[in-house]
Amino acid sequence: MIDAASDRLSRLSGFLEQDPENPTLLADTVQAALDANALSLADTLVSRLRLIRPDAFDGKYLAAVAAMRRNDFSSAAAILRPLVETDGNPNVRFNLAWCEAMLGNKPVARELLNESTINAIAAAAMLKTQILHEAGDFAAALDAGKAALEIFPDDSGLLAAVATLALDAEDPVLARACAMRAGDHPEALAAAGVLDLQDGHPDIARVLFDRSLSIRTHNPRAWIGRGLTALLAQDVPDAARDIDRGAQQFGDHIGSWIAAGWAHYLAGDIGGARQRFERALAIDPNFAEAQGSLAVVALAEGNKETARRAMVIALRLDRDCFSAALAGILMTSDDPAKSQEIVARAMATPLNGNGLTIANYMSGLSRTTVH
Repeated sequence: MIDAASDRLSRLSGFLEQDPENPTLLADTVQAALDANALSLADTLVSRLRLIRPDAFDGKYLAAVAAMRRNDFSSAAAILRPLVETDGNPNVRFNLAWCEAMLGNKPVARELLNESTINAIAAAAMLKTQILHEAGDFAAALDAGKAALEIFPDDSGLLAAVATLALDAEDPVLARACAMRAGDHPEALAAAGVLDLQDGHPDIARVLFDRSLSIRTHNPRAWIGRGLTALLAQDVPDAARDIDRGAQQFGDHIGSWIAAGWAHYLAGDIGGARQRFERALAIDPNFAEAQGSLAVVALAEGNKETARRAMVIALRLDRDCFSAALAGILMTSDDPAKSQEIVARAMATPLNGNGLTIANYMSGLSRTTVH
């Protein structure tokens, strides 16, 4: 694909040498440069095009696309905003929506993705589904995703987005079906890995997480999933490293910091565990597992009264809070080494007949998001 794009760029560049002021040829060559990832050349050519035809649509639009390719979403959005007002092209609306989403303006992006745009462009339908998902509106996101799949049934990006959404919406059947149809899309592979991990098949899950990360390294679910498989294999240092990386990539996904904290606790890094549980608490003081986990850390530090207060808060927030229940068990032990052993044993104890353990359960916690 790259070779074909480079060949086309070389051919058009030769024509352009013979006719350097031809605006149509310039626009075609800019697009070829973008396709060949020759971004510096694209910038040079688009500047020439805009000098020749300063008010023309194609020069402005291609300048915005070139800025997007450089991840300069602010500059691209500044060019695209007036174009949306004067042009009904779905590509313009979609590209501006993408820029606004990348700039953190998700409500603006959502409004830009009107029906004609999401019906015309699969990536626009994917973005709309992802924005609704991130906003926590699972029902609307599922409706949007399923409707989009009726139009674009084989689009791997859309299938991966719906697979990931279905995980969080606790619809494993839909998640598995979409992940299988999405092929080697990295998010789909990560979603399939999470399902296998939850089903008690960590070895299969590990292969999927590794494949996913070989395609794209910015992939928080895959990093956390791989870390959890390491935790199940009692490779605690690798688990802490991988889960940390996933939590950092996720940012404010609260459950990821909980999982990271437990990995550090099991590695004997109580201070590191506290830092990660406190990060989770800062995201949402009312998340029971953050309070309960800090109770366990307080016990490891010898602060029983602090632990008791945190445990009471956690149980008030959620009577079934795992970490608060664990803190209650640890309250009876004054031996830090024995407490560590109790936690490690609890993490490896199957919860059901399929071999689901606390580490598998944490793969569900790691998807919890606060908006």
